[in-house]
This record gives sequence, structure tokens and C-alpha cells, in this order.
Amino acid sequence: MRRPTALYLLLTLAIAGGCSPEPELHLFDGGDIELTLPMVNIDLNTYWDYETAYGEHYNWREEWHYGWDDEDQRLFGNIGYATPDIFQLRRYYTGDTPRGPHRNVLANTIRGNSFRGKYNWGFWDILVWNDIVTPDGVQSLNFDEQAAMDNVTAFTNATMSPSRYHAPVHNNSFYQPEDLFAAYAQGEEINRDLRGFEYDAATNTYIKKLKMTLEPVTYIYLTQVIIHRNKGRIAGVDGSANMSGMARTTTVNDGKAGDDAVSVYYNTRFKRNCDMHGENVDIAGGKLMTFGICGQRANRIQRLQDVSDDNRHFMDVTMHFNNGLDSTFVFDVTDQVRRRWKGGVITVELDMDSVRLPTRSGGSAFDAVVLDYIEETHEFGL
Repeated sequence: MRRPTALYLLLTLAIAGGCSPEPELHLFDGGDIELTLPMVNIDLNTYWDYETAYGEHYNWREEWHYGWDDEDQRLFGNIGYATPDIFQLRRYYTGDTPRGPHRNVLANTIRGNSFRGKYNWGFWDILVWNDIVTPDGVQSLNFDEQAAMDNVTAFTNATMSPSRYHAPVHNNSFYQPEDLFAAYAQGEEINRDLRGFEYDAATNTYIKKLKMTLEPVTYIYLTQVIIHRNKGRIAGVDGSANMSGMARTTTVNDGKAGDDAVSVYYNTRFKRNCDMHGENVDIAGGKLMTFGICGQRANRIQRLQDVSDDNRHFMDVTMHFNNGLDSTFVFDVTDQVRRRWKGGVITVELDMDSVRLPTRSGGSAFDAVVLDYIEETHEFGL
């Protein structure tokens, strides 16, 4: 299945003797609504279905040589999306106007997979997203529900790490968001004459089923720098990396990424003696979560030619050499990010026989991508 997660809104109106319900049976001149959320289960093999998008056979596991062991799990969490079980529900009553402006909101936290509440007759917009739960209780995602009540905006804040490339408005990189799923339904009518309702004889109730789809609005990139013929020259990484040109925000309602481009900070780990088609290589790998490509609704894009992206995407990784010095390697991964508009594996390869050891920390014999940045960096094409 393309999107296996469904959300059902059940409006249950009790009746007696088979007669139509009378207004006095419904508190607040409305009815009880039960909202049932099946568990979210997003499989990367299904979600990264690029072969159906533009004919390319894509098996990310065939490209992914870094692996995922217990230490990666401890440092970075699941290789894919984590299954949430707590959700935020927002209900907007628009009266007799379908898809009308949001003037007030009823907010609830759903623990488990069901919710029952009172709804007035008329039209409602309903927004659901997963609550953010982290092992240490610290989350990067923030939600702005006040600036424009018709839309909820998700964003993260800036880190203390400098932003080097293609984020001219922001001097620092930004924290990566956590897993975020959302579903939104507009103009759902709760009417007195039960149009659109089904009668359930077993429970003697009328039920209205509203199908919504919980979709990711943050996107996973698995990055790996394959190091050939290293011979111990690169001894490790400092754990820091950035991906530039990604969106700073997203609109939770429709999943459209914001237009403001930033660099997103994430962590990497160094592994020695990995097998790549029979070759012994070292790999610097990690997991990056983003809001995706600026201005795009990634879940609605079916073809590569429909991706609109004016930003360049650079991945920079700081590595330590066996002479005690470090240097930042910068790779242009623009084409790969665009081809993987809703996440996937990003691979770059480095032949150490072509790289001289640095003579000072942060230095190299290559031109920097940004000329006025004080440190020099390695820049590599793919």
C-alpha cells in the first residue's frame, strides 16, 4: 500500500425505537464524535517508492553500505520513522461556512488511538499531528498556532554551529526536526438530517466515517561518505555535519515546506572496515531529518520533473586525520537531494589517494566553497 495509515472520524448518535434523534438527546446542540487513529507504521521500502514515480528501480538497502548497529540506534534512534502513540488534535468550528476561517480552536491530546468529544451541528476542520516524545525529554520541533490560525507552522531553532553554504540569511545552522506526521480534513459536515451517515444495526447508532491519511511531513536522509584506500589517513569524524538548502519550516496542515532555506545540523559516526561489494572501505554515516525541499509538498510529487528547487545542497562533514589535524569536506549533493525529494540515501565517495594530509587544522589544498569563510575546506564534485 502506498500510504498504509488511515484515520477514522466516527460520529455516533444514539436513537431510541428507530426514530430520528431529537435535539434534546444531544448536548450543546451537537453530538458525540469518536475519533479513532490506527497505529502509524511507515515502511521505508514502501514510502521511498521512487520506481513508481519515474521508472527508476530504487532499493535503498542496496545503496546503503553504512549499516545500522546498536550504537547507531543509541545515537540516532531508528533508521526509519518511529511509531507514535500520542497525538495532538485541533478542531476548528466554522459554523454554516464550509472551509471557513478559523476563529477559535478546541485542542486535545490523544493518548492511545481514540477520542470522544462534543461537536456542534455545522462544519468542522480537523487537524491531527503526532505528539513529540524524545528519550531525553528535549525536543527540537516548535509549533506556531497563533500567527495564522488557519495554518499551524512547525519549525526548529538555530544552533550555535555556523552555516557555511547557501543559507545567506542565517549565519547558523538549524536543529533537525523529529519525526512528524499530520492529517487534515476540511469542511466536514455534522448535519441534523444524517446525510452521509451509515446506520449500524448492531449498536443502534448512526456513524459517519471520515478517512484521513497520516503522512510524514519531515523527511529522512541517510548520508554516507564512502572512503576508498584510506589506509588509516582519516582516523575519524568529529560527529558534526550539515546539509544546506533545506526548508526552515513546514505547514502542518498541508505539508508544504517553507521557502526559507537553511543548513540543517546533524551528527555522523565513523566506521572502519565496511564491506562494499567486496571492497574494504571506511564510511562516515548518519541520519538526517529535514522539512524537505523549499516550497514543495513532497508527498504530492509523483515525478522528478515536478520538483521545483532553486537551492543548491551541500553536505559538509568534518574529519580527523592521523596527524592530529582536522578538515571539513564539502560535497555538492544537489542532484541526489532533488531525486530523493521525500528522503533516501545520499552517497558520496572519496578516494584518499587524491587527498593530501592537511598541514593545519581546518586547512586543505582546495579552494573553499564560500570565499569569505575564514576556514578552508575540501570541495569535491561527484
